Amino acid sequence: MELDSQRIRRIAPEMDPLRLGMGWQTEDLSKPQILIESTFGDSHPGSAHLFGLVEQAVDGVAEAGGKAARYFTTDICDGQAQGHDGINYSLPSRDLICAMIEVHGKATPFDAGVFISSCDKGVPAQLMGIGRLNIPSVMVTGGVMAAGPDQLTLEQIGTYSAAFQRGQIRSEQFDWYKQHACPSCGACSFMGTASTMQIMAEALGLMLPGSALLPALCDDLQTQARAAGQTAVRLALNGLRPRDIVTAASIKNAIRVHAAISGSTNALLHLPAIAHEFGIELDARTFDELHRGAHYLLDIRPSGRFPAEYFYYAGGVPAVMEAIRSQLDLNVLTVTGQTLGENLDRLKGSGYYEHCHSFLTALGLKPDDIIRPFDQPLGRDGTIAILYGNLAPEGAVIKHAAAPRSMFQATLKARPFDSEEACCQAILSGVIKPGDAVFIRYEGPKGSGMPEMFYTGEAIASDPVLAGSIALITDGRFSGASRGPMIGHVSPEAAAGGPIALVEDDDLIRLDIPARRLDIVGVKGEEKTAAEMAEILKRRREAWQPKPGRYTSGVLKLYSDQACSPMKGGYMI
Repeated sequence: MELDSQRIRRIAPEMDPLRLGMGWQTEDLSKPQILIESTFGDSHPGSAHLFGLVEQAVDGVAEAGGKAARYFTTDICDGQAQGHDGINYSLPSRDLICAMIEVHGKATPFDAGVFISSCDKGVPAQLMGIGRLNIPSVMVTGGVMAAGPDQLTLEQIGTYSAAFQRGQIRSEQFDWYKQHACPSCGACSFMGTASTMQIMAEALGLMLPGSALLPALCDDLQTQARAAGQTAVRLALNGLRPRDIVTAASIKNAIRVHAAISGSTNALLHLPAIAHEFGIELDARTFDELHRGAHYLLDIRPSGRFPAEYFYYAGGVPAVMEAIRSQLDLNVLTVTGQTLGENLDRLKGSGYYEHCHSFLTALGLKPDDIIRPFDQPLGRDGTIAILYGNLAPEGAVIKHAAAPRSMFQATLKARPFDSEEACCQAILSGVIKPGDAVFIRYEGPKGSGMPEMFYTGEAIASDPVLAGSIALITDGRFSGASRGPMIGHVSPEAAAGGPIALVEDDDLIRLDIPARRLDIVGVKGEEKTAAEMAEILKRRREAWQPKPGRYTSGVLKLYSDQACSPMKGGYMI
């Protein structure tokens, strides 16, 4: 089998002198050529440490007889983008990073790739890029930071911010929390989007077994990055490609793992977009079907008690997969060249679990404290539900594991806002009352780039009265750290003329999580029949006028023009 790099050398005679001009040796030209693609940069803690992993991967490639080339497309930080218009760039950045991976991999073809990232958009972007390039590939994720003093973790800052704005804590106390919440590099230490997507990368079969969500500064992660470089050369020579690994069956495995870990709702954006790049259609109903009856096992924040660094100590992704082994397709291929079942069996005798558990022993904890046994779950109906109805014909998502039981079936009065800023101010100033359904609309992909509604969600979740008595409904999305009665991704979005654009003050909104329904059922506080409500919405639609596009140039103009609906993944089409 002729390697792609060698075929291109014959076609493009400039290739050899240009490679020699950047320091390659003549003997390097005929070796398997491996793309090392990372999001390294001084952009945030999840990417600032990745260069060390890049160098380990480069060394691993060399040890296996290949030659590596380092490429960089730095990602942004959702946390640093919060609270201002910077968050509008977050989801579009995923598609742009994927596009740059395509440019890097297609303009100068490589025989295989190692992909290194840690965080919310970098990991899904690289997974999308892997599917788009379809060259033999292995992924390395940059792990998770340690918790701060008293197990302080970043997702608590939103709560403390709301408390500070309400005058409940002093500025000195708030400053102390901000100065101690991120004690090291790595993804934020809770089961937010970054941690979730690192786990999804391994669950899909694109990482070496047991390598996802390690402590960012541990020696084990360095070893895994070096092994990934070696693996990439082997993959180049044996021709095992990502589309041989990521199939409908492996995606279902990942969703089952997602249910077991109470993963971020943003996986509902990223997994369909990833599947799309692999030529697979992933309907949101699949999430709902696989979450129904699924056992939720992971006692990690924000839904659980412990910081995310404890996940690896309890055995990581392999331990979760062992707990739900009977539900998984064990015959899917992985980057090892072996099946998932073969990988899990090999780990049992390798000393892997004993090594992981030794860290827990020092903390006075047992593995079952972190990853519950299957028959002793934290919950038995998954963690996510997909809601449909006349308010969300294409669906909406709620993380019901983080919502109070009092909101599982409720009829609420609508309080619509056309921006997050106006809504958040209404909550903090006491305008919103128990029994309200608070809407933030025109925040979907076409409306504003689909930013997170994190601070509004935290303002609600941190208020003991509102947290159990109102719902927040949006065509935008939520942070993986969000908790409480948050319903996002409402589709079609308002900017596309979805029913969420037609909601008026004092409409009655019925939420029924067990029945998976989200409906407008009344007007001015008075219930209507389904036929009456359909006629009312028809008249409102005839009178509705779309808002002018928010962006007239640049990246956000491109994204808002091209993005598909939230429930389809919000990717550019």
